[in-house]
Amino acid sequence: MVKNLYFVFIASFWVVTSAVGQQFTPKKLHEATISSLHTAMQNGKLTAVELVQLYLDRIEAYDKQGPFINALIMLNPKALAEARRLDSLYKATGKFVGPLHGIPVIVKDNYDTFDMPTTNGTLAMKESIPPDDAFVIQKIRQAGAIIIAKSNLAEFAQSGNFSVSSILPGYSRNPYDTRRTTAGSSGGTAAAVAADFGTIGLGTDTGSSIRGPAAHQSLVGFRCTLGLISRDGIAPLALTNDMGGPICRTVEDAVRVLEVIAGYDKADSVTLLSKGKIPASYRAFLDKNGLKGARIGVFRQLCNPAKADSQVVALFNNALDELRLAGATIIDSVRVIELDTINKSFDVIPQLRRDFNVYLANLGPNAPHKTLESIIKSKQYHPFLEKFLLDSNADTLAPELHKGWQKNLALRERLRQLVLRAMDSAQVDALVYPSFSYPPRLIGDLNTPSGTNNNALSPPTGFPAFTVPMGFTYNNLPAGLQFFGRPFSEPILIKLSYAYEQATHHRFPPESTPPLRKKNRK
Repeated sequence: MVKNLYFVFIASFWVVTSAVGQQFTPKKLHEATISSLHTAMQNGKLTAVELVQLYLDRIEAYDKQGPFINALIMLNPKALAEARRLDSLYKATGKFVGPLHGIPVIVKDNYDTFDMPTTNGTLAMKESIPPDDAFVIQKIRQAGAIIIAKSNLAEFAQSGNFSVSSILPGYSRNPYDTRRTTAGSSGGTAAAVAADFGTIGLGTDTGSSIRGPAAHQSLVGFRCTLGLISRDGIAPLALTNDMGGPICRTVEDAVRVLEVIAGYDKADSVTLLSKGKIPASYRAFLDKNGLKGARIGVFRQLCNPAKADSQVVALFNNALDELRLAGATIIDSVRVIELDTINKSFDVIPQLRRDFNVYLANLGPNAPHKTLESIIKSKQYHPFLEKFLLDSNADTLAPELHKGWQKNLALRERLRQLVLRAMDSAQVDALVYPSFSYPPRLIGDLNTPSGTNNNALSPPTGFPAFTVPMGFTYNNLPAGLQFFGRPFSEPILIKLSYAYEQATHHRFPPESTPPLRKKNRK
């Protein structure tokens, strides 16, 4: 079924390439940005149809053959039709329909899409077509984006270590070394964006899963302040932490996505927190000189040489020098007392049963399953999930009624205050640390340390954290630098991360998915 979903539309995707469009070659597509693609469209060198087809060519060549990245669950059968509609509108009006006009996006398959199945990586949900789009999907469609494919994930978004699901045979693979993990759970999105299967991507992050895959694929990943982006229509894992956001090749592209998806949604009450805190333009903070005069705190509690790969530590120390050269004052180091004690003190309280049953109820009468228990009884899920699902479903007490719930809330607030106190005391604009203290692990290796630092600060506080490329370790394995900030300090983090990116240009594309030769079609 899934294999057919993936391949059945390929044959119908070949189109006649116009003489004008031939000026935009597959080589020019490689690492293209929203801005460069829009410029090509405005100059008459590219249409949305041609752009979608160029990406489809790459998907056909590299996702299920060649390096076998295995990042995508299904293609959108209406992608070219939507591209034709957008081309017609542009031809008639001379204007883009929105800031993402004609831009192909890779969507993690836990975002609801009314016209395609949303599986959450689960075979039991392969026929689940939601009645409407997730809020974020509505926003990107209104902005003119084209969903080109739904991407693989760690099933139920449950693992930050790998991206494997029952809906798609095999692991998603890292384009920089296909023997290695993409991290999780948004690894399919990250691998697809890194391999140039689409211009931009959407992931979700409960503990690590935007920033982890972005760091492992030399990408930019934004986990924003809890409340800035609606979670409505995203299959939940734990709503105290769940966040959606962009995974892109550049900070600017991630910012362009953020401008579209940020904001209040009545269907997600936590977004009330964002009212009055969103600037007129996030792009206004794309300042290549943004590090001049900035004060950056080094968070060495998350870069302990005794518990880190030596090359990652070397890259991090080099990144500090790069920040200094770009004009920042480096405060080495800033400490948050009780960090380890607090993180070890949280009670594990399952939220999945309650949250996921609410999600299933909102899928309407045609949903293939009405309860988590029904999915468990179907046995149509990956074996690695069995204990997690059984334990989650067995705990019938509402999360808020657990005796540890109030303790957890108090620990979260304590951590927030300690973090803010440490940052204020040092008078820093942001903290920095490696997104992972180890390179990507070999697929199947769950013994050596993963080295993730992503779940220590941002998820329990709800504060924003962005990862950007900081270089490569041995064998060209990517590493990421994380910028962590105060709540709703996205403008500051944009300024800092963009300035660092522009000063260093650490990203380069993977060798496993090079530009294709131009295809001749009749």
